[in-house]
Amino acid sequence: MEGPRDAPPKGGGGGPKLILCNPWRNAPFFKRRGGDPHTGATRPPRPYDPVRRHLAIEGLVSKREGSAELRRYYRFRADRWYGGIATADASGCGLLCKFCWTSDRALYRPAEMGDLYAPGDVASRLARIADCRGFRQIRVSGGEPTIGRAHLLRLLDEIDSLKGYAFILETNGILIGCDASYAEDLSKYKCLHARVSLKGCDEEDFFALTGADPEGFRLQLRALGNLLDAGVECHPAVMASFSPPSKLEALADRLRGIDRGLANALEIEELILYDRVAARIKRYGLKPLTFHMPGRIPRELI
Repeated sequence: MEGPRDAPPKGGGGGPKLILCNPWRNAPFFKRRGGDPHTGATRPPRPYDPVRRHLAIEGLVSKREGSAELRRYYRFRADRWYGGIATADASGCGLLCKFCWTSDRALYRPAEMGDLYAPGDVASRLARIADCRGFRQIRVSGGEPTIGRAHLLRLLDEIDSLKGYAFILETNGILIGCDASYAEDLSKYKCLHARVSLKGCDEEDFFALTGADPEGFRLQLRALGNLLDAGVECHPAVMASFSPPSKLEALADRLRGIDRGLANALEIEELILYDRVAARIKRYGLKPLTFHMPGRIPRELI
């Protein structure tokens, strides 16, 4: 396998190298089988900095054109979640989740996926889908929607102006956790509800599931605090399929330390074993404690 493509964000300088492709393939095999079966390496690569990687991805999937902040999207669709929601699939995420449902191309080569769209174009496409299907909810999925801050804020301006739609911000929270002013910018949108998707129950889970610096988990928790402080309606969700119940209880205690309501609102997310997901977690040696088959998802989870 070709080695990681490292590129510092604008400004360069020192600090951790950025990992834009995926060097975490088969990481659990290092100790168990005496080395990576593909590269022969005897030690896993070091964690990547999730903030720096988000900023690097932004340079690949967003672009200023005149006064417009463009962002790359590869699909617009109606989806069944939340009882029905219009969805725009964006390219690019700053985390390399080993259980992600997106394609390898979308995850590791986001600059090759889709086309650049202005915020107004995205809003109008989503509104048409919503109106056609009778939905009142809109979201950006596929990638991390907070990448391309100016684009997202302008998109929210457009959706707010249309009236009658709720925008569900599905985010990993990394960029909001490292910059409280992002939460303040989001607070002016009454249409917005933020769903912060925690990658496991603690720092250990976060590292195991993403390969990123465990500090990223604390940024996720900080994002929830920043959103609440700014008055943004939000709730946490957690990928719990790889964590025992004791870790869920410990997470609930940490959430109560931020705000008691967060623990009460915690959404338990369980793995859906799409073929692509099954192949990916097998490649990593991950074994979920709970999962659902695509055709057998409980109604309460949809």
